[in-house]
Parts: sequence; C-alpha cells; structure tokens
Amino acid sequence: MDAKFSLRDIPSMDQLLKSASIVGAMQRFGRPAVTDALRAALAAIRDEVRQGGRIPTEDAIADAALARLDADAHSTLRPLFNLTGTVLHTNLGRAILADAAVEAATAAMREAVALEFDLESGTRGERDDHLRALVCELTGAEDATVVNNNAAAVLLVLNSLAAGREAIVSRGELIEIGGAFRMPDIMARAGVRLVEIGTTNRTHARDYSNAIGPDTGLILKVHTSNYRIEGFTCEVEARDLAAIAGGKGVPLVNDLGSGTLADLARFGMAHEPTVREAVGEGADIVTFSGDKLLGGPQAGFIVGRRTWIEKINGNPMKRALRVDKIRLAALEATLRLYRDPDRLSQRLPTMRLLARPPAEIEAQAQRLAPVVQRALKGAFTVSVVACESQIGSGALPLATVPSAGLAMTPADGSGSAPGRLAAALRHLQKPVIGRIERGSLLLDLRCLEDEAGFAANFTPVYIEAKDSTEAEEP
Repeated sequence: MDAKFSLRDIPSMDQLLKSASIVGAMQRFGRPAVTDALRAALAAIRDEVRQGGRIPTEDAIADAALARLDADAHSTLRPLFNLTGTVLHTNLGRAILADAAVEAATAAMREAVALEFDLESGTRGERDDHLRALVCELTGAEDATVVNNNAAAVLLVLNSLAAGREAIVSRGELIEIGGAFRMPDIMARAGVRLVEIGTTNRTHARDYSNAIGPDTGLILKVHTSNYRIEGFTCEVEARDLAAIAGGKGVPLVNDLGSGTLADLARFGMAHEPTVREAVGEGADIVTFSGDKLLGGPQAGFIVGRRTWIEKINGNPMKRALRVDKIRLAALEATLRLYRDPDRLSQRLPTMRLLARPPAEIEAQAQRLAPVVQRALKGAFTVSVVACESQIGSGALPLATVPSAGLAMTPADGSGSAPGRLAAALRHLQKPVIGRIERGSLLLDLRCLEDEAGFAANFTPVYIEAKDSTEAEEP
C-alpha cells in the first residue's frame, strides 16, 4: 500500500469531533448520532483506502457525516405531488384535511384539552360527546360513536351485536378491499358465523326471509363501493331489507364503506348513497369512513338506534379501537364545515379537488407544459391532453371525472423510458407521482393546487432517466 494513503493518515475520531462543523452538528443532532455518522463515514474511507483510494480532507469527511445526518432527520412520510388522477389515493394518504381541521388538531396537540372531562360538573366525561350531537344532526341518526377506521367499526358492530350467532350476507356483497381485508375474515374474527344467501349476481327478499332463524344475530348489507356487478342482477334495497329485518326483530347493519354526508350530484358527480339516506331507509346501524368522501382524518363512524349504540359502547373492544384527542379535534372541525353546504367545495379539500372545472385544469396544464418541456431537455415530448380522474378509495369505481394533464412521450420511442422517467420524478426534492398510460407518463393535474411550487420543483432540475421499468399505478 502506498504510504501516502496509509490508514494511519485517516483523521481520528477525536480530531473530527473538534471541527467547527461537527461541534455545530452536535447541537442539532446530539453527540451519539454525530459519532455514529462519523464512524460510518470513517469505515467507508478505510474501505476506499484499502482499494487504493485517496483520503478526503477533514471537511469532506464532516460533510459526508452531515449529509447522512440530514438524510436520517427527514421524515419518511414525505410530502409529494399526487398527480395520479386518483383524488383519494389510499397509498398517498387519502383525504387532505381542511385548514380548520389542521388548526384544531394542532391546538389539541399543543395543550391539555377537556377530552373526557365535563367542565360543567367537574366530573369524568365521554369523548364521544364531542361528536355525538354533530354527527346525529348531519345524519339524522339517534346516536353515534366513532372508532379508528371503518374496518374497526364493522368488527366492533359484528362482535357487539352477533358474537356467537349468525350474520346473514348476500354472496354478491362479500367484498374484499385493499390490504387483503375480506368481509368473511372480519366476520370470523368478530366471532360471528357467516350465512351466505343468494348467488353472486342475484339475491332476493325471500333469500333473507328464509335464512332468518332463532340463531340469527343480524343482517349485514355491504355497499359494494369498490366494484359493480352488472347485467342480469338483483339485490334487495335497504328500505325493503329494513322491513324484513324489523318484522323478524333482527337488526339491520348497513356498511356504506366510503360514506358521504353530501350529495355528490351537486358537485357534478354521480350520486353516491349518503349516510342520511341510509339512516332514513331504516337501517339500525350504519358504518362509514372518515378519511374518504367525508374528507377528514382516518376514522370509522357508527350511527343508528340508541339501544344498539349503547350496546356497542359497552363492548370492551371499544376502548382498544377508540380515537385520540388529535383526530377527534380534526373530525369535529371537518364535520362543522358540512353545516354550510354552499361553501363546502371551497373549504373542504376533497370536494374542492373533485369539483375543479376541467377548463381550469386545462389552462393550468397549458401554463406548465413549457416548464416541464424545458426540464426534460428534449428527451420527451410534453403535450396537454384530456384525461379522466377517479375518486378513489372504493368510491364510485366506474365513475370518472373529466380532467386534463401533461403527457410525456419519449422522443426516441423507447417503451421503457416512461418507467425510467417515473422513477426519476420520484427522486425530485418533492416527489411527483403520475401514472403510465398508452406509452406515456401522464401527470393528471386535478389535484395540483401549488402550481408555483410544482414549477419550482421542475425548473432547476435536469431529469436524468435512470434504469427502471417501474410503472405508476393509479
């Protein structure tokens, strides 16, 4: 080994710890973290020297350690531009919270709050009280409770009302949603025995009536929000099912899945059953999500008749599935926005994004096309195209919303180039996530509100398309 590059010449840990930049780093990250980063940098240098490499300066070693510390300090929950065309993208966090919800959650995080404390009596209170009256007002239900997501809501309802007994479900409603959530599996975990009735495409009222017996705990109706069965089909409407269940003294549970408090038709979309409609049709219990069409944080709502809600709240599992003060604050603020339906699309991000006019989005695409074209240095042709957005998270799976976007087509016609470009965009300072469609990488701009930030993210960056064949899924 050349003496010039001897391992003995590598700066020692003690030397490095005395440098001004490292002393400053210890104020930011703490001595243990800085020491670990320096050890890693020194280990890499030793390997390089053994291979004949040069020894970097002390400043270069310190810079390498600081770069590692800065990278480790960044949250793995990185903000990004969702340009997939799916507004409520499960993998990207679903609903963006309203400013009012963010402010309420922040206030709850900063201070002690009356979570389970009655300020009037000075005694212990109930956390459900913060939402109960508001939820009942907006849904028409007698009572309400909330847990940490809709899967938990379904699990808790089944276990509370039918543990050790039978639950009747149409075969056409035995859904599976993302993450291998299957209704039969949840029912088994809840301790109920599944009774399948009808066929995949047709279930009649008589199927329910014939299945009800002395061991029936409940009838479960599941809104098939993430798929549709079309053609020669038949299902029993919730109102008719409520009459059958009521006549036999059996509770009807209607799982809406996504669930909405507003009629989507007023925002130019197809009608999705609202929670108020489901309650009005006679269901004893209705369950739905908080972070989908409702536009709030993750939560599972359970609304319905007071006698059944009281039984559900008496289940010991309820405590294990309850929500904390932060989500309660954000949920309350979100729900209050629904009291002013005329301004809902202005104040609730989910509705604002879904209601954006296609002409507005197209104009935005026209402004941004030259910015993206310059950044791509001629490797791709950028064109403004019409496209279709979708709601996402299982809501109205067959319905799309007209939109506009930027299609980036490889200039050399390479079939793998869109995948390489998609990978490169994921490594921008603020990642950009699109979808590959018809040989191009498509950026649907429906969810792009920070136009200036997006442009700044592209302008100084040369997009180097690295080897990758990964495609972006909506």
